Amino acid sequence: MSPPLARRAVVPASWAALLAAAALAWVLTVRTSSGMAAEPGTMGRDLWGFLVLWGLMMAAMMLPAVTPVVSLYLRTLRAHSTGWTRVGRSTGLVVGYLCAWEAFGVAAFGAAWAGGELAARAPSAATWVGAVLLAGAGLYQVTPLKDRCLSHCRSPVGFLMHFGGYSGRLRDLRVGLYHGGYCVGCCWGLMVVLIVVGVMNLAWMAGLAIAVFLEKTWRYGKAFSLALGVALIVYACFVPWNPSLIPGLHMASTMPM
Repeated sequence: MSPPLARRAVVPASWAALLAAAALAWVLTVRTSSGMAAEPGTMGRDLWGFLVLWGLMMAAMMLPAVTPVVSLYLRTLRAHSTGWTRVGRSTGLVVGYLCAWEAFGVAAFGAAWAGGELAARAPSAATWVGAVLLAGAGLYQVTPLKDRCLSHCRSPVGFLMHFGGYSGRLRDLRVGLYHGGYCVGCCWGLMVVLIVVGVMNLAWMAGLAIAVFLEKTWRYGKAFSLALGVALIVYACFVPWNPSLIPGLHMASTMPM
């Protein structure tokens, strides 16, 4: 295969590899969650156990949305790069990207633990806290910071050109960390929503994964992001009168034997 054809072929190959990795992460997440209901807290996991699960969840939810960036990054590599070099460099970028989300997972663990404690000790307050957090996540969708981070994720050409001159063995990891930082800035509010509705709430996981993908890749992604913010605020308005809408901050009552 000639070099131009090889460079063109690597783009669909990168999409296929990342989507396959995301699919595998979904399978492992579903298997891990078998028998676990969406409920407050960290599901009995310590920090390291939670981070393992969080990493699987982020791979499942976020890798489809990062595939255009990886494909674009591969196009910027030099023409003489070999196939294995491209694989290694794109892998470094993805690992750096997921490391940024794992760092956020530490904060997510703290938030999930605090949510579990609040739901157990002060359920009425937990309901209002959940409503405020959902409304806050919705409001963040319309802020300039959200728009800036989303613009970076939707059009990372300038960022890739800036970091194309990086050298050293960890250059691709650094690129992934930098892009992941912007992605965290873009989507942290949606991850707060995931904690409020229950970390292992697979239906919400799937819905938020689709929302992230549309935000970053759809032609009308920015308008969709604003509409999603309004929808979250409306949803929050119903929470105080129906706490079961936020299982991540609501202890389901059990029937006596």
